[in-house]
Amino acid sequence: MGITDLLQQQQNFFDSNATKSVAFRIEQLKKLKGVLKSNEDLLYQAIYEDFGKSEFETYTTELAIIYHEISSYIKNTPKWSKRKNVATNLVNFPAKSYILPEPLGTTLVIGAWNYPYQLSLLPALTALAAGNTVILKPSELPKNTARVLAELINSNFPSHYFYVVEGGIEETTELLKHRFDKIFFTGSTTVGRIIYQAAANHLTPVILELGGKSPTFVLKDTNIQMTAKRIVWAKFLNAGQTCVAPDYILVDKSIEVAFLEALKVEIEKHYKASHSETPNYLKIINASNFERLMKLIDQYKLYYGGYSNKEERFISPTVLHNVSFEDEVMQDEIFGPILPVISFNDLDEAIQLVKNKPRPLSCYIYSKSNNSIKKILKEVSFGGGAVNDSLMQLTNSKLPFGGVGFSGMGAYHGKTGFDAFSHQKSILHKRFWLEPKTKYSPYTKMKLRMVKWLME
Repeated sequence: MGITDLLQQQQNFFDSNATKSVAFRIEQLKKLKGVLKSNEDLLYQAIYEDFGKSEFETYTTELAIIYHEISSYIKNTPKWSKRKNVATNLVNFPAKSYILPEPLGTTLVIGAWNYPYQLSLLPALTALAAGNTVILKPSELPKNTARVLAELINSNFPSHYFYVVEGGIEETTELLKHRFDKIFFTGSTTVGRIIYQAAANHLTPVILELGGKSPTFVLKDTNIQMTAKRIVWAKFLNAGQTCVAPDYILVDKSIEVAFLEALKVEIEKHYKASHSETPNYLKIINASNFERLMKLIDQYKLYYGGYSNKEERFISPTVLHNVSFEDEVMQDEIFGPILPVISFNDLDEAIQLVKNKPRPLSCYIYSKSNNSIKKILKEVSFGGGAVNDSLMQLTNSKLPFGGVGFSGMGAYHGKTGFDAFSHQKSILHKRFWLEPKTKYSPYTKMKLRMVKWLME
């Protein structure tokens, strides 16, 4: 089926008003959850073939989040779809005012490869919960997960409602030639610019979930062992291929040696020097990313790790030290299992170094000092983050997820996502039985005084 015909079918189905029924939306969400639940083995096998990702990690980092969001939307969509009454100002008396949430229409979701189920299905099911139709374009890089997504969705849902388009750049380019009512994209800033430019041709609103170099501040009053434990888990989860992973560490000089040693100890507890010995560790997505990452490992600044196997696309958890902001590893988002550590003597100077770079998607702070925590939160702009933990903010659907500046625009998760895929239609509903003469000519000074009193 051609894109033009597919999009026309979805527009026609949306215009039928079928998706505006809350009961219909809930039914489809329950169906989606059932399809995923009954085919978990297929999902596990496909992602293992692409990444070597275990069943445990696939469930905890992909499916669990999807199931949680579906359950939340099933529970809350009736409430979030209701008319919301708001106060009416005196100048409009007698009247009532309210807001009607309504779906936008036909939407396009372009997923990312690093969490291919979560980052494709989560925005798609959010759009469905809000009452839209969805065309989903998953990343082609993990080919097995893209294939199984297409098989499951396209065989269980009508194409005029929810459909997966497989393919690469050519198919994405073709999709972007058409007008959608909303486009959602997760990926790099470079591709985000292309999406944004294409959407602008049709005045289509977009949500861009991009990335950037997310800093982690480790202050001298932190719990060093617990800090290392949480950072090592967050950084090397998914082999570092996580958009909100700690990209680099800014550690107080006074605890640098102890902190580096704690990182090493923690890595050795959970990871080995080869992929075959480390079943809880993923492959790098492809050969080109493997080569890119290997070039970032400066042997003169290697503190720990650096082992690799090209055939297995394996790079062991790697820590660099004595790093500066001028080094190659600090120029772009790493998106891999390489952790640069930069020491500082003055927190103000460290904050300024972060502020000199584009605003990141995330920031993490490890400290017991409320004053220092408040200072960093106030002065550093970023999408979202955590204090004394990393990544776990994503598990709370009540926290919006999104970037700022070069790290993205718009946000989703929970009600924020529902609202992002909805239009808030504002209504003033007046009565017939009273109509003051104030707004009608002839205009007088008395009427002007009355208007000022009413409006100000």
